[in-house]
Amino acid sequence: MLKYLNTCITALLISSPSVLFAQNYNPENNSVFSIEAYRLAPGESIQLDGKLDEEVWQKITPIRNFTQQAPNEGSVPTEDTEIYIAYDDNYLYIGAIFFESEPSGILAYQKRRNEGLGTDDRFMWILDTFNNGRNAYFFEINPAGLMGDGLISVGQGINLSKSWDGIWFVEVYHGDFGWSTEIKIPFRTLDFNPNNSVWGINFQRTVRRKNEEILWAGWRRNQGVFRPQNAGQLTGLENMNQGIGLEVKPYVTAQPTRRWINGSPENTFDYDAGFDISYSVTPGVRTSLTVNTDFAEAEVDQRRVNLTRFPLVFPEQRDFFLEGSSVFTFAPASGITPFFSRRIGLVDGEAVPIHFGARAIGRTSTSNFGFYQIRTGNDNFDTEDFTVARYSHNILSESSIGAIYTRRATLDNDFYPVRHTMGYDLELNTSQFLGDKNLQFQAFFVWHNEDNINDDSEFWDRTSRGIRLSYPNHPFSGHVSYREFGEAFDPAVGIATRVGFRRLQPTIGYNYVWDSNPYIRSASFQISHTYLTDLDFDPESIYTSITPVNLFFESGEAFRITLFHNFERLRFPFDILRDGTIIIPANDYNTRGFSVSANTASFRRVFASAGFTREEFWTGTRNGYNTSLTVRPYPGINISGSWGRSVVDLQEGDFTTDLFRFQSNIDFSTNISITNITQYDTVSELLGVYNRLRWIITPGSDLFLVYTWNWLREENRFQPLENQTSVKASYTYRF
Repeated sequence: MLKYLNTCITALLISSPSVLFAQNYNPENNSVFSIEAYRLAPGESIQLDGKLDEEVWQKITPIRNFTQQAPNEGSVPTEDTEIYIAYDDNYLYIGAIFFESEPSGILAYQKRRNEGLGTDDRFMWILDTFNNGRNAYFFEINPAGLMGDGLISVGQGINLSKSWDGIWFVEVYHGDFGWSTEIKIPFRTLDFNPNNSVWGINFQRTVRRKNEEILWAGWRRNQGVFRPQNAGQLTGLENMNQGIGLEVKPYVTAQPTRRWINGSPENTFDYDAGFDISYSVTPGVRTSLTVNTDFAEAEVDQRRVNLTRFPLVFPEQRDFFLEGSSVFTFAPASGITPFFSRRIGLVDGEAVPIHFGARAIGRTSTSNFGFYQIRTGNDNFDTEDFTVARYSHNILSESSIGAIYTRRATLDNDFYPVRHTMGYDLELNTSQFLGDKNLQFQAFFVWHNEDNINDDSEFWDRTSRGIRLSYPNHPFSGHVSYREFGEAFDPAVGIATRVGFRRLQPTIGYNYVWDSNPYIRSASFQISHTYLTDLDFDPESIYTSITPVNLFFESGEAFRITLFHNFERLRFPFDILRDGTIIIPANDYNTRGFSVSANTASFRRVFASAGFTREEFWTGTRNGYNTSLTVRPYPGINISGSWGRSVVDLQEGDFTTDLFRFQSNIDFSTNISITNITQYDTVSELLGVYNRLRWIITPGSDLFLVYTWNWLREENRFQPLENQTSVKASYTYRF
């Protein structure tokens, strides 16, 4: 079946050569969506204050031709926008004026770098510096001067990685007209071909109180700013200077720690220093060396209660692995992870020192590649060498083919051989299916060798493979995927939460948008089905969910109802609380349930959400409650709390779990912020407090002060386990 589906889909995509070989397709790509950058003459300068009062700006013809994407696709925006672009040898300058008929309605609650802007007015733009419609730099700001950035890669879904923190500068200004901004981006922050005078570029503005989205190019609902293939063009770029491409970032850290062992405190004090060195071998290839890497500033993982049979996966929090991580993305929509960076330098949540690491990231007009070489270990953990290599090559107009390789060598431990993993993935995408629709196909295959000297598994037991066809359009959307994971599939530097299965999953949805309804913006319907069997085709898990009601109101509120039916074949008894108190017997289970959720508009000073789930659960029932509340009394202050409860009634026993999370973000400015996170759950009975002060001295240079404290609840009292204070300072020097 896999071979047949692959053949049919490939034939469908290649049946129209005019579709596949159209370069940089944009249905509105003409002179209207092209702007020439103004080059500053000798003696001309721009003083960054957000006001656009320099004479330079008056010489530039701005972009004014924006179009609504929402709520009324294709309509004239209700507020005017002007964009100006200039440059000199070292910097790209963007000036923008956002006119407002109600300046008092401008929303800017957030100040912290990369904080989500679903609450605020915002301005987003992308730079496709190789003008190939495949990758782009993403930037966003709000009226408070918040800076957000990331990397976009073309594929299934929105592939935006906000882990990249570039060095650039922003100032904003408010007046009776609305607000304006001046932006300065150093060319040495970007990778590009200096011989290419044309870049892809696009802009999007959000007027939050109206939930209005307007774009320059690619304004249709199945397009958008996150799709560089729908961008306009920036022309006239010549003689940009990237410096010699050398960047040095030293750091120092100190960590006093107190641990309680058998009720007695024990104090330790650690201090260290290290550095990162980056060098641009070419304008598109950047190499880095890190020595004595430290992650004292990394944020704490979000606590979760796991009532499933499969392990939870927590996202990467460490900057060294986050920066450039988008290059290592592999078949992102297909549920396969041959490389998971948390397998390096972390064992069961405990940090393992990284002695040194080398990294290379490369982007060209035709390919992307990434490389890691890292050594870890100390007295408590084996010394290990990790190698990761990723390469993808652009084919046709919007497609790519790629490979990934990982190697894990455990030194001085004969039980583990050198473990290799090899994977291949294929993306076949077009924006011109049936004229102007998106169609995307993805396929992958991954293999690894034996995990240890006693591993007698066969070749196919250690492989995974799959395909996915997606139709992401409006009003109809959908996808169908098929994947297989072998019984012994366990990549040494990757992760697989479930193995030994074949899975077919079709999903279809419909979204209707009203142009003139005063109350309801959109209503959507979705049905999803998962049919999962073992490798002998015997059913193990069958899930069907229907969302008959999913309403988004003009006011910004939302309401959703989902109905579901599940079948689960439990082949072995399941210790649901992982403490031996309640064991679910092996059997076949058919269960039904429903969930209801609602939330207020995200831009309100008080934002609330609530959800309720009622379901048949193994041998009994489960009621699930989820609530959250966020209060924003003043711009820069965001205080939120959430509570999740599961009330489980089983034939084997009853139990209740609670998970509490409190977070406060106090941002004195866009450069100085304080975070507090307090978490507690009734399963582990761990209470944790995390506090972090971050001072961005200048973009690329930081001071962190982190304090953590953990307690364990025993006999109705909280006993201290550990507290630690970490101070880390780093500074970036560019040459």
